[in-house]
Amino acid sequence: MTPALPLLLLGLVDSAFSGFRAYAGRDARIRKHRRNVRSAGRGLAVGAVLLLAPAVVAGLLLVTAADRERTYADLTAGALGYLLPLAVYAAAVLLSLAAYFTLPFRAGTLAMVIGLGPLTLLRPLAVATACVCALLNGGGTPSLLVGSVAGAAVLCVEPLVHRRWYGEVQ
Repeated sequence: MTPALPLLLLGLVDSAFSGFRAYAGRDARIRKHRRNVRSAGRGLAVGAVLLLAPAVVAGLLLVTAADRERTYADLTAGALGYLLPLAVYAAAVLLSLAAYFTLPFRAGTLAMVIGLGPLTLLRPLAVATACVCALLNGGGTPSLLVGSVAGAAVLCVEPLVHRRWYGEVQ
């Protein structure tokens, strides 16, 4: 199985969370479930469009490669290397979310503050680590290029959603 599908799913889930983060804290209403879902959907839509960029870059690399089988093998090896640190990061996020939803209110809030707060700040480091791992896992420069484009895409979702829909005070 190609690691492209898990990476795509991670990118789309991250995009939905980015859309939510772009909206979070902007509305003091108590009941804002529909707005939270809409903001996550906006992030998902923006992320889906931006994640076309690494797919196009990988496609162009394959089409223009002298040895397509070797390039495909390099991209696959790089994708596996890229997936490992992101899977560890996603597991830490899921653990923090699970603690938030299962622990009593105060403990859950503490888990959110000491878990998701720093993890959000570490997202660029996780993406940079994934790019390095893609290179070190035998992916070479093609996988580093695709990984860098994918990393830039997911890191741009939150600022783009914020600027487009939440830049002005409502």
